[in-house]
Amino acid sequence: MTSIRSEVGDVHKINSQSEGTMAQVTIRATPNGPYLVEGDIDLYDTGGAKVSTEGRPKIALCRCGASSNKPFCDGTHSRIGFQAAERVNPESEEKPK
Repeated sequence: MTSIRSEVGDVHKINSQSEGTMAQVTIRATPNGPYLVEGDIDLYDTGGAKVSTEGRPKIALCRCGASSNKPFCDGTHSRIGFQAAERVNPESEEKPK
């Protein structure tokens, strides 16, 4: 089970089960910037191909949509003036099924 409730800048810890082991993953939304992801994760593109994160204990995922290196952040958010929401809207949280 994964639950993410927060404000921008808060730390989100997720216990994910991969190949029978539990891994701790931390996701931090930075002000007007990327999501910083720390921990051992499996990342896939929209076609289902695994994106290598080997040797990268922390990755920055694009939030602005303008990175030329998606899904990773390349700093474009600062050049285009990306403005993230101040806080997470509680009504936007996924509801348990």
